[in-house]
Amino acid sequence: MRELLNRNKPSVTKLFLIAGMLLMAAGMLFGLIGALQYLIPGFLKSHLSFEITRPLHVSSMVFWIILAAMGAVLSYLQEYTGRELYSSFLARIQFILFAVSVPVILVSYCAGVFGGREYWEFHPVLAIPIATGWILFIINFIKSIDSFKKQPVYVWMWLTGLFFFLFTFIESYLWLFPYFRNNVVNDMTVQWKSYGSMVGSWNMLIYGCSIFLMEKISGERKYSRAPVAFVLYFTGLFNLMFNWGHHIYTLPTYPFVKHISYAVSMTELFILGRIIWQWKSSLTTARKYQHNATYRFLLAADIWIFLTLVLAIAMSVPAINVYTHGTHITVAHTMGATIGINSFLLLAMASDILQDTCMPVKQHGKWFNSGYMVANGSLLLFWISLITAGILKAKWQMSSARIPFSSMMLQLRPYFILFFIAGTAMTTGFYLVIYPLVKNQLTCFFKTAVRKEKESTRKQNNSLNWSTQIKA
Repeated sequence: MRELLNRNKPSVTKLFLIAGMLLMAAGMLFGLIGALQYLIPGFLKSHLSFEITRPLHVSSMVFWIILAAMGAVLSYLQEYTGRELYSSFLARIQFILFAVSVPVILVSYCAGVFGGREYWEFHPVLAIPIATGWILFIINFIKSIDSFKKQPVYVWMWLTGLFFFLFTFIESYLWLFPYFRNNVVNDMTVQWKSYGSMVGSWNMLIYGCSIFLMEKISGERKYSRAPVAFVLYFTGLFNLMFNWGHHIYTLPTYPFVKHISYAVSMTELFILGRIIWQWKSSLTTARKYQHNATYRFLLAADIWIFLTLVLAIAMSVPAINVYTHGTHITVAHTMGATIGINSFLLLAMASDILQDTCMPVKQHGKWFNSGYMVANGSLLLFWISLITAGILKAKWQMSSARIPFSSMMLQLRPYFILFFIAGTAMTTGFYLVIYPLVKNQLTCFFKTAVRKEKESTRKQNNSLNWSTQIKA
């Protein structure tokens, strides 16, 4: 019989969240360096050029999302079943594989070793431990669930996200085969399709955890079995299959793919926002206060769902997308989804999971409040500056009398300055938010380790004393 879950002790599931937040901190720092290189061409070029800082930033932020999502799923899975994982050993191996491979990937960028892809630019060999760790994740999840009959919607979201991530991750390496690599249309289609669907798969994990968390805070088990939750599930399923279509409007592909992707991408965000809004409206003041930090992160995510939805609707119109694709508007959309939605949802989960430790987390102090407000305000300024820069670049691309690229970039310089200032403030805000969580966990971990060492020493001494008495 598996022992009952005890969340007060340091666990491997919490290590996923801690490692993820450390990667988030690193990723935002790399992003700041990259932003500064826009303003000061040649800054750190000999040691850390933009060709290196960009993949460092992107990979760190992507792995923050993946690691935090894994930690949240594993933690909430135990809460849902009321038992320990099927195998804590598999979970530890899974964490070790990621804890070793991710730093190696980041170091490989610094050494100039790339894989040739636009987003995850690491060497294909380094994908093997990641895929292996994910397979262990799937095995542990399936074995921890007794039966998949009459399960709430978040269990199906987790299961779908797990399998589709593995599928799309493997799919992203089809470019290794000459049939895809030697045909530019096939290569670009695989690139956009695999990574677009991969985003949809980890969204499934995050949205499932969000519904579980909302039920946990409210104390009601109605959200995961409501019809709208299953509508969100099936919409998300279609989204992870077709949401990549709005990236390939300029490629010769089937029109129905583009139409479906346009409709479904918008619908998913709308439904998720509606669920969070209904949950917020039904929550009592006592519940809000009891889960203050978690509630505020969910509220921030809901606001960013609306803003990202508005931008996504605009930039997914084919006539507009032709000009905006590849500009800073695309970056703004990515930042709104990655930081505004995914990161805030994951921080809501981290605030919930990591507060139940050997000592209370001081989340409601001045640091947290200041960090939360600064992060949200600066993210909005950051987002607006990117959109403005993107509009000006799109206007430059549409102009028949094109001015030189260098002149256009000079016109964008004030917005890049604003972008850097807002990014610096946003990074500071997030650091203030995650610092108490990470510090608390590390303190509890080391306290537990010291306590165990003292207990072991005391037992050894007692054993020696007893042995001496016996001999006497």
